[in-house]
Amino acid sequence: MKKIAIIGAGISGLSAAYYIKKLCPGAFVAVLEKEDFAGGKMRTCRENGFLMEEGPNGFLDNKPHTLDLVAELGFSNRLFKSSDASRRRFIFLKNRLNRLPENPLRFLASRLMSVKGKARLLVEFFIKKGIPEHDESLHDFAVRRLGMEAAERLIDPMVSGIFAGDPKNMSLRAAFPRIYELERDYGGLFKGLIAVMKEKKREKKRGTPAGPGGTLTSFTNGVQEFIERLDGENDGLLKGIAEIVLFRLEKGGYRLEYSHDGSAQTGDFDSVVIAAPSYAASKILRNLNQRLSILLEGIPYSPIAVTALGYDRAAFQKPPDGFGFLIPHIEKRPILGCLFDSNIFPNRAPDGKILLRVMSGGARSPETAEMPDCEVAERAVSEIERILKPSQPPSFVKTFRHSRGIPQYVTSHPQRMEAVEEELRESAGIFLCNNAYYGIGLNDCVNNALIIAGKVKSFLSR
Repeated sequence: MKKIAIIGAGISGLSAAYYIKKLCPGAFVAVLEKEDFAGGKMRTCRENGFLMEEGPNGFLDNKPHTLDLVAELGFSNRLFKSSDASRRRFIFLKNRLNRLPENPLRFLASRLMSVKGKARLLVEFFIKKGIPEHDESLHDFAVRRLGMEAAERLIDPMVSGIFAGDPKNMSLRAAFPRIYELERDYGGLFKGLIAVMKEKKREKKRGTPAGPGGTLTSFTNGVQEFIERLDGENDGLLKGIAEIVLFRLEKGGYRLEYSHDGSAQTGDFDSVVIAAPSYAASKILRNLNQRLSILLEGIPYSPIAVTALGYDRAAFQKPPDGFGFLIPHIEKRPILGCLFDSNIFPNRAPDGKILLRVMSGGARSPETAEMPDCEVAERAVSEIERILKPSQPPSFVKTFRHSRGIPQYVTSHPQRMEAVEEELRESAGIFLCNNAYYGIGLNDCVNNALIIAGKVKSFLSR
């Protein structure tokens, strides 16, 4: 019987375990997790009638990966789509909330950009395709194709909302591959978007599905409900594992040495999938492959603090409307933005209440995520009072923090991953499965888990 170890019981590890069992029937799959719970940052907290996510809010349904897994688990009836009202999104700029334009007419009428900035952005259609000689940053790409104003007012807050990162350091090709591909394949962003729209129309005429529209989707009781369902598929999960070290066996395969319930344990496996964050994977691999360990340790993370604020609806003359707002770095504010959680998913707050989640920290302001909870909360409340102007303080405050929150795909990340893959070929049977490598979203994690499961099957079949 083949034996596979999976280190890490976040969404990547749990999904990999499910797919490996499916593709390798009869194999023994052991999942080792250092915490006493599964799910990693995908945890849901219920308190005072509020339902709060400590980390991600859900996933977009414009890719099939998570939807397919949910359907396989018979869990589709628990899916919970965001409200139509949440499609409205805002940028806080010059002391006002500016709605992100959703069509050309709204764009022309928007005060988010100056007339000069709008004109420069429209020139993008006529700019020739660039051929950068190096891994271009998102900021450099945006300035080159869209102009400085668009880079600072549109692209910058987008990067904050997804990565809590600095676009001047983010790799375009690694962090936003679709944007990179639009210029590569079509010569520009507008040209690419027009071509994609035409293709979707042709698909509709042929009667083929054009794909869902990208609605944020979660679960009735939050994302942890999905984690618990997926965890239920694992009968080989060990929690509270510490001090994991990996060694190669002379006869082939790998030995894991770790501590469980205060005692030293060992296990021999044919293959090992490391689904822990890259910094944890680095420590696990230190005795096995030093160069690989160094490469993984070099992947940076941004710290994030999430402050949930519960208000009486009556505190707002006009209740928060839409998805939420992001703040460009040029505004020099102490928060990254705010999600209107109970507007996105109406069941997140009791009747008569509103739930907001304020994000602080990130790659450019890590110190703001490392302050004591009381200071993080005070700043969050102060910014909400300044921007949304509630007439009374929140009745509920709770802060969650992630000292290493989101992996940063900085420039040179593609080259780093090429070097990582080269080292993995020297350590046959070792696989990496985590959001530090090829996509940070829930869809990316599930899809990568399926890919890794296929690689494990091929390796064991040799």
